[in-house]
Amino acid sequence: MRYASLTPLLLFCAVQAHAAVDLKANETPLNTPADPKAIALLPADYRLAHAGQLTVAVSAQNSPPLSLVASDNRTRIGSDIDIARLLAQSLGLTLTVVPVSWEEWPLGLKSGRYDVALVNIAVTEARKQKYDFATYRTDSLAFSVKHDSPIKHIATAKGIAGQRVIVGSGTNQERILLDWNAQLQQQHLPPAIPIYLTDDATTTLFLQSGRADITFGPQAAAAWKAALNGRSKVVGYSPYKAWVATTTLKSNGLVKALNQALNDAIASGNYQKILSRWGEAQEGVSSSQINPPGITYQ
Repeated sequence: MRYASLTPLLLFCAVQAHAAVDLKANETPLNTPADPKAIALLPADYRLAHAGQLTVAVSAQNSPPLSLVASDNRTRIGSDIDIARLLAQSLGLTLTVVPVSWEEWPLGLKSGRYDVALVNIAVTEARKQKYDFATYRTDSLAFSVKHDSPIKHIATAKGIAGQRVIVGSGTNQERILLDWNAQLQQQHLPPAIPIYLTDDATTTLFLQSGRADITFGPQAAAAWKAALNGRSKVVGYSPYKAWVATTTLKSNGLVKALNQALNDAIASGNYQKILSRWGEAQEGVSSSQINPPGITYQ
C-alpha cells in the first residue's frame, strides 16, 4: 500500500501542529478509567512480567514526540508513553516503562522482561511470524536534510543517488534504502551510502556538520525537529504505508485485551486527546486492528 505524497498544505499543517505542542503541559499524565471489556480479555494463563503492572518497552532515544525526557531530566514522556499509560490503566494495572534501544526489544519480549513493546514498531509480514500486533498509529517515513541543503525534494530512488543517508539498522527504512540502491545500480547510478547511527544527538551532529546529507526515519520525529529548531527540513516521504502497533509475543493472547482497550479509548475520545497533544492527530487510526497486512514494498 502506498502513501500519496503530502501536499505543501498538509506538510504546513503537520509542522504547525508540532510547533503548538506545550511540552510543560504535556508532562501532566492523561488518565484513563479501567475498561471492564478489555480486562475481561486478559488471558487467564498469561503471567505479567511484574504482578499488577503492565511493563512496556519504550524508546531510550530522545526521539520526540514519541519518547523524550521531561524537565526533571529523568521522567519519560511522549506519545508512546501516553499510549502505554492508557493501556495499563484500561487493564486496571499500573504502568512500568523500560527504556530500550531498537536492537533490544525483540530479546526483551522473548525473555519476559516486559509485556509489550512500543518502540515505533511497524507491522511486517516477517514480524507477524513471531509477534502479535494491535495498531494504534499510521506512520510514514521522512527524508530530512539540513535547512540550507541544496536537496529540495526526494520522491524516488534518484533523489538519494550518491548521497550519504543516515538510517537505522534492521528498520523498514533500511529495507527501503537498500531496495532503492538496487534500483540505482540497475539504472547505472551511484547508490546511496548508508550511515548507521542509533543516537539521536549523533544523528543531528552528523547532519548539521556535513558528515551526512540526509536522514531517513519516522515522519513524526522529522516534522517535530523541523518545526522546533528550524535547522532541518523535510524534503520527501517514503511511498509506503506502515501500521505502527503494540507488539507482544505471538499467541500469548495479550493482543486481544490491548486491541479492545485501544478501540474503547478511540470510542471515548481519550485516544484522540493523546495524539492531539503531541501533534500527531494526522497519524491517528479510526480503529485498532489485530495483525493487519504488513508493509509492502511493491
